[in-house]
Amino acid sequence: MSESEWLERARRYCFQARLDRPQYDGPVFERGFGSVVYDVEGKEYLDFNSGQMCSALGHNHPRIVEAVAEAMRTLMHASATYYNAREIELAERLASTLPAPLQKSLFALSGSDSNEAAISIAKKVTGRWEIASPHTSFHGLSESPRQVTYGFGHKGLPPGPPGNFAMLAPYCFRCPVGQSLPDCEIVCLDASLELLDVETADGLAAIITEPLFSAGGVIEPPPGWLRCVADATRERGALFILDEAQTGLAKLGTMWAFEQEDVVPDIVTVSKHFGGGISISAVVTSEAIEEQILQRGFTYAHSHSSDPLGCAAALATLEIIEEESLCERALVIGEWLRGGLEELAARHSVVGAIRGRGILQGIELTRDDGSPAVELGELIGSACLRRGLLFSVRRSGSVIRLVPPFSTSEEQISRAVGILDESLVEAVASVPEVVSSR
Repeated sequence: MSESEWLERARRYCFQARLDRPQYDGPVFERGFGSVVYDVEGKEYLDFNSGQMCSALGHNHPRIVEAVAEAMRTLMHASATYYNAREIELAERLASTLPAPLQKSLFALSGSDSNEAAISIAKKVTGRWEIASPHTSFHGLSESPRQVTYGFGHKGLPPGPPGNFAMLAPYCFRCPVGQSLPDCEIVCLDASLELLDVETADGLAAIITEPLFSAGGVIEPPPGWLRCVADATRERGALFILDEAQTGLAKLGTMWAFEQEDVVPDIVTVSKHFGGGISISAVVTSEAIEEQILQRGFTYAHSHSSDPLGCAAALATLEIIEEESLCERALVIGEWLRGGLEELAARHSVVGAIRGRGILQGIELTRDDGSPAVELGELIGSACLRRGLLFSVRRSGSVIRLVPPFSTSEEQISRAVGILDESLVEAVASVPEVVSSR
């Protein structure tokens, strides 16, 4: 069957409100392995978005396939009322990767689910109901996380429940208060906290943030920002929630991104490639917090929470990360990728900044006056798609986000950089006004 025939079926039967590409067009993917996926017509693509960032181990990793097959032979689904053996094994293994007192795990299905549960826990523990998150954040598109997702998918919503606040993110390349490091002393955080203190009616229940803002534009907070947020949160009697969906599990060169800032959250949420491509997420907190919420009558579950199938996949993921030394592998891939992106920056004046760590990196595109070149992102993305390279475009078109899987080779990095080079030339030629005349 041709791609056009597949797309006609999609037009008839598939819901159109999709991430990033609302229109009905190709490619239509059929199979994949490692860092490559193939469409229904057999064309090969380098997947530098790792699917929806959930195949960062590489598509169809053999160990994940084996673990899932074994779970399907024994027990795929179990009642959420009772424990199952793989759930207990996974909770113990996950706790071994985290610092004290983070040792009690609740398993759900997606990043949205885990953040929704974490927010509910914070509200239950504190007896408060107000939540804050930075203005470049992404925490999911289900109802509660969407209210504190400001970096994407927030516009056009009907009024949500009260008690959700944006705070200024440390977007140092485009400082929201016109300052610069190090002289600013992170004044954006001080200003946000002063506003939050007067806006909240009953005091914060939690601040939820990412250690690095991935969907918001691959924005790296300056050193010390995360600790300052944690300290300020706890000074206000609130819980500090870290969303490690897009930064954890070795992506940035350490098992957890917060390790690089020597800070420990009250609650951490985990998802994306936690299941190696299978849907599973986790909320991990302390025994003390668990005791408090149990006293207040808290329960949380979905029909497929803690299913043995997802738990088996996640167990295999943690084993793969350790046995294949993926923290170190992320640094190697990151070095290859950063080198290629710096070569692009030297050749193309529209590359205004390169950001990120490990396998999560990005390019900010700028016009000749330094403003965001939002018109370039989709042009570059479309040109790369034709040449066989997939990635995400963020910040309305001014940021290209690259997340190559851990399986990516140096040759594949070089090939991707070459495709980007050709596509930058093509895109800029179509909108020459963005190029510096120097």
